[in-house]
This record gives sequence, structure tokens and C-alpha cells, in this order.
Amino acid sequence: MIELTIPGRSTLRLAHLVLDVNGTLAKDGRLLDKVAKPLAALRDRLTIHLLTADTYGKQDNIDLMLGLKATRLTGGNEAGQKAEFVHRLGAKQVVAVGQGANDAGMLKAAAIGIAVLSEEGLAASALLAADLVMPSIHDALNLLEFPTRLVATLRE
Repeated sequence: MIELTIPGRSTLRLAHLVLDVNGTLAKDGRLLDKVAKPLAALRDRLTIHLLTADTYGKQDNIDLMLGLKATRLTGGNEAGQKAEFVHRLGAKQVVAVGQGANDAGMLKAAAIGIAVLSEEGLAASALLAADLVMPSIHDALNLLEFPTRLVATLRE
């Protein structure tokens, strides 16, 4: 768990990290370089959840590389499925990371929503739904490794 007291907000007790896969952790169905190690480093504090529609049919490989089992979304209303997933976990305990239009709902629902700029871009709806924006998934994971930086950025 990561516990943070952010002035202007309540104390957060983050237990879950929810991540979009394609566009955020992967490009064209292939895991981005240098994301496995920082994700592994966060596992002692956060339960990590991967959400994917498995557009490229390569999620089994990503699961194997990360030692995780992604939740596959069904076709249609992926944005709603992602937001509902965050709500089922207990949104007040979730930090979510994504970059696509179908990530906007989960970014808004989570206690902390982090939008990342990827090679696929960053959807305007995801940008507007997020609490903060990071230049890459690597920077977002690094921010979670040093969570007091979140306090500095999000305090009011």
C-alpha cells in the first residue's frame, strides 16, 4: 500500500495499480522496453492489474513477461468496462494509468488518474480526465516508485 496525505485532498491509501496495456505498456502488441523491472518493483506495495482488449492477440506473451494475468475486455464499451473495473476494486484505493480515449473513465474514477503521452499519442478525453500527465509510462512508474512526488504535484 502507498499512503499519501495530499493537502487539499483526503489521505489516500492506494492498494491497486490499474494499467491500460496497448498504447500505454505496449506498442503494436509488444511490451515496451524497460517497463517490466519498475512494475516488478511496485508489486510489494500495489496489486497490479492489466486491462486489455488484446487488439493484437499477443497479451499471453506480455502476461508471461510480466508474471501477471491481464483482464480481457469484451468488444464494445471498453471505456465503461475499465471504469467499472476501477469501481469494483474500490476507486479510492486505485491509481490508474492510460492514454487512450477508452481510458478516460478509469482515469476519472480512480483516486489518482495518470495520463501518459505515448508514441500512439494521448487522447484529449484521457488528458482531461486525468489528475496529472507524465511524458511516458517510464516516468509514471518512476513517479509511483517515489510517491511523495505526487504530493508535491497534486497539493492544492
